[in-house]
Amino acid sequence: MSETRENPSSDPASIRRGGDLDDQITLAMSSPAVGMVVIEVGGEVDMLTSPQLRAAVIEQFGPQAEVELVILALDGVSFLGTSGLAVLIEVREAAHKAGVELRLACTARRVLRPLTIAGLVPLFDIHDTVDQAMAAT
Repeated sequence: MSETRENPSSDPASIRRGGDLDDQITLAMSSPAVGMVVIEVGGEVDMLTSPQLRAAVIEQFGPQAEVELVILALDGVSFLGTSGLAVLIEVREAAHKAGVELRLACTARRVLRPLTIAGLVPLFDIHDTVDQAMAAT
């Protein structure tokens, strides 16, 4: 699977190049309850931005973190490339090793479709909303 994107504009002058704000990722962390961290992810998760996501999630598994549940809220993701899929698998494995539960909150087709095509949906605990992911036991 390659990381390609369609550009809806046929005007070559409107093609976005690396370094634009659109090529960035946003990560907003919150702790709605003791032992729980929600990371809201926005923007493109590709080979340039996936290391930031990996670092932010793996940081939650440290011995001082005392986190039992990490929820990745992915509806703000505008593009999920193969590097992003690889990071999701990596953080899933790291969570398992650390004894931390990892859940995804997402209904966006642009995230669920790559997960489905790659056959990864069964590997993850996926919920429609962050509230549903927090309530699941």
